[in-house]
Amino acid sequence: MSNKSSAVISPGKKGDIFFELLVRFSTYLTLLILGGIILSLIFSSLPAMKEFGVAFLWSKEWNPPLDQYGALVPIYGTLVTSLIALIIAVPASFGIAFFLTELAPQWLRRPLGTAIELLAAVPSIVYGMWGFFIFAPLFAKYFQRPVGEVLSGFPIIGSLFSGPSFGIGILAAGIILAIMIIPYIASVMRDVFEQTPALMKESAYGVGCTTWEVVWRIVLPYTKSGVVGAIMLGLGRALGETMAVTFVIGNTYQLDSLSLYMPSNSITSAIANEFAEAESDMHISALMELGLILFAITLLVLIVSKLLVRRLSRNEGAK
Repeated sequence: MSNKSSAVISPGKKGDIFFELLVRFSTYLTLLILGGIILSLIFSSLPAMKEFGVAFLWSKEWNPPLDQYGALVPIYGTLVTSLIALIIAVPASFGIAFFLTELAPQWLRRPLGTAIELLAAVPSIVYGMWGFFIFAPLFAKYFQRPVGEVLSGFPIIGSLFSGPSFGIGILAAGIILAIMIIPYIASVMRDVFEQTPALMKESAYGVGCTTWEVVWRIVLPYTKSGVVGAIMLGLGRALGETMAVTFVIGNTYQLDSLSLYMPSNSITSAIANEFAEAESDMHISALMELGLILFAITLLVLIVSKLLVRRLSRNEGAK
């Protein structure tokens, strides 16, 4: 009798088993889809790999009529615009999160935080149209021209801010990307800042620390893993952005100077602009190889972020 009763599975246990099987199936299905995407990218990129080899990465020639392709300009545009976006967005996001958690009055925190989060819901094409029709003319008139005139005499900085004032280009695309990723980074930073125990902050205030010292010496060390995760989330968003960058980056394959004012191209904008009109198999293969390169860059960013978070956690444990 006891053996029969022990063999009967309770309804709750059945639910646990079903949930475990469902989770396992979802995990394996995700890995299967990811593997299928990687294999399809590699298989579609094989003709371009065989034709151009590793030189595809540093060749800047992109000539569809002659079936000559190189990925240097899209790779350069993707990395530089994302770097500009991070340089602008990370301090701004930290300031927003700092204000919302430490300085803003209670009646302002919720509506202001909601307004910032709503910026993340704005479609990227809206940012692109706003950047092209509204931001670019103002940027050319009130920033590119005066800043270019002031910095033109400096040896290194002057070369970065030289050239014609088109309003569009690498710097404009980086600024638009920064505006787009600020809500993501700021929202995550605000949430992780709020996880800091109130007792730790109150103790710091009790011994005479200022608000900045509390954030710098208490909040940031306690939430550094979450802050790194927020930054990497914003970087991944910037690397994969398509429509907004397509509107304002210029979509050219020229890399004659290092000026941030000059039009350029990115991996996502190149694929979006040319994939539907690609006629030759080699052109399609080159675009697929660009997608594979973007996938590799994103994977590298993810690995670096994981290693950095793990190292920070290990150091914290050692302390």
